Amino acid sequence: MVAALRSPRILRREVLAGLVVALALIPEAISFSILAGVDPRVGLFASFTMAVSIAFLGGRPAMITGATGAIALVIGPVAAKYGLDYLLATVILGGVLQVVFGLLGTAQLMRLLPRSVMVGFVNALAILIFIAQLPQLGLDTHGGLHIVGVPWMVFPLVALGIVILVFLPRLTTVVPAPLVVIVVITALVLAGGIDVPNVSGEGELPRSLPSMLIPDVPFTLETLQIIAPYAFAMAMVGLLESLMTAKLVDDITDTHSNKSRESWGQGAANVITGFFGGMGGCAMIGQTIINVKGSGARTRISTFLAGVFLLILVVGFGDIVGKIPMAALVAVMIIVSVGTFDWHSISPANLKRMPKSETLVMLTTVVFVVVTHNLAIGVVAGVILAFMLFARRIYHLVGVDRELIEEADGTAYARYTVTGELFFASSNDLVYQFNYAEDPERVVIDLSQSHVWDASTVAALDGIETKYNRKDKSVQIVGLNEASSHMHERLTGQLPSH
Repeated sequence: MVAALRSPRILRREVLAGLVVALALIPEAISFSILAGVDPRVGLFASFTMAVSIAFLGGRPAMITGATGAIALVIGPVAAKYGLDYLLATVILGGVLQVVFGLLGTAQLMRLLPRSVMVGFVNALAILIFIAQLPQLGLDTHGGLHIVGVPWMVFPLVALGIVILVFLPRLTTVVPAPLVVIVVITALVLAGGIDVPNVSGEGELPRSLPSMLIPDVPFTLETLQIIAPYAFAMAMVGLLESLMTAKLVDDITDTHSNKSRESWGQGAANVITGFFGGMGGCAMIGQTIINVKGSGARTRISTFLAGVFLLILVVGFGDIVGKIPMAALVAVMIIVSVGTFDWHSISPANLKRMPKSETLVMLTTVVFVVVTHNLAIGVVAGVILAFMLFARRIYHLVGVDRELIEEADGTAYARYTVTGELFFASSNDLVYQFNYAEDPERVVIDLSQSHVWDASTVAALDGIETKYNRKDKSVQIVGLNEASSHMHERLTGQLPSH
């Protein structure tokens, strides 16, 4: 960030990026406020405080945080049932939980996310961004797809915006294309007296700065019981969306971010936002893509200025900002959705090459997200399916080979060689792979080509020994590696049989 402050070229890029994002934040924040059932100011103040706070506290530079639809969906019922003060208390508690999760290292669980889930997350996000623009194009998606009336001039204005966004970066990148689109289309509409929907039609903009407050709720166990479930859901959804967005920015910029810091930073930002009357939020994928891809921002300066510009625009220049045509912002978001979608993932050549299980996980994630409009549900569904398919593959990779060996004294013993990874999915049926009735009195189980991962496997080995002992036959387990031997010695005979 210091290098950016010393370089006029980089600083100009960061400033302009912050301005573009601020303009894109305004209609989104207003829309999410309406979705949560609160005044537009609650969403706008949230986007301001979240962006400014996370610029200092977050672990992913250039990522934009503000009021989001996912958080609005989670905490909206609190406002509807109990009022704004309970919503603010929920945001504060949710932020505290995020700080705790961040300090406990929950962010490390991101390593368990399969690539197919990540691709599904990105593709679903692109689809949701595009769907969110349809009402501005005369297609209402609430309660089914149906046509609503919009002025016909909306369509050529959106088309003009798309043309500028596609071709201007090929000529120059001095000024971000989204900013040019907003300025050009606004100038055309004002100069020509064209009557099209604008930002002011989305809701009333605030006239004053946010002030600090304490939610007017009883500090009782009953209040905690009301807000805790919503706060926990908000914390999990916010962290999931933020960490996945951070990973996406890591990939775009080829840099690494501090996920643990991002986790507790998001929580601290939500606590601050709650005390300033904001509805809370998390990372905003669309605005982040505008900032990082569309405008080329790379530092915390753009994130900080996005929040500052947002407040200046809505409080100081609300009348001017209100005249920005929604067509300009729709054009920007359409290009963002197209650029976000991983087109390679659905190319015929890639689909033919990719394992069917990977494609199924990706499509499952997309379908769940698009149907529920909830990124967290889609990601959880994709992860569960991915682990189920993984367990199924591992199960089929475990083998048991039986061999009868005669010793010099004429006696024989059965030697079973087990190969593969042994855990709950692969070891539950292990007990059925042995010939208890026909085996001689001595049985050797060789685990030198396998690994014992959990208590389920130790319980399965105990079960095998029990079955042989009932027939007065002895079992010797050999070949355990150090980790497997330690687990087996610690747990064997201590697990209840079922």
